[in-house]
This record gives sequence, structure tokens and C-alpha cells, in this order.
Amino acid sequence: VQLVESGGGLVQPGGSLRLSCAASGFTFSSYDLRWYRQAPGKERELVATITRGGFTSYYADSVKGRFTISRDNAKNTVSLQMNSLKAEDTAVYYCNAWRWTQSYWGQGTQVTVSS
Repeated sequence: VQLVESGGGLVQPGGSLRLSCAASGFTFSSYDLRWYRQAPGKERELVATITRGGFTSYYADSVKGRFTISRDNAKNTVSLQMNSLKAEDTAVYYCNAWRWTQSYWGQGTQVTVSS
């Protein structure tokens, strides 16, 4: 099982980034997919969820209206489009695949929002 995130980096406040996560080794379409983030000194926070079929998504209040999660079950990828980025969005972002008792994690990608 592998989840590999990409797309992180340094961006100015108000800018945009698109994170991607490529999955392999499991039945991707059977899992809900989530993006989490963890800032220094803080607990890991659930940012966005998209259900198996891709028809339903949920967002933390802190990112609602700015972030969009999407998935491509044909390509086994999940993405997080992040717009209007703020300094407080700075964190390591992790993708997660979840189904009942099974949970798989990527290694994380750093997002830094700074001028």
C-alpha cells in the first residue's frame, strides 16, 4: 500500500496550491479519502473528506469556501485545491484512505504560506 503526496511548497498569502495524492496497493474506489494537516506544536486536523463515489465532501470550517477536495477513481488520485491561502494554513498535509478498520497514510507534504 502506498499513498504519495505531492504539490506542496512555499506560497504567498492569497495564493493557491494544488496537492495531489497517488495511491496504489488497495481498492482505491472502496475507500473514503481525507486530507489532514498538522502544524508545528498542534494536533493533526481533519481538513476535508470525500466519500467513495465522490459525490459528497466535507470540510473543516477553517477551510470551507477556500479548499476543494476531488478524486479520480480511474487514476487512483485525490487532490486538494487550496485557494486564498493564509499563514495559518501552514502545515504538513497528509492524505488518508479510510474504510471501517483500515486506514492508510501518506508521508506528508509541507505547505508554507508566507510573504
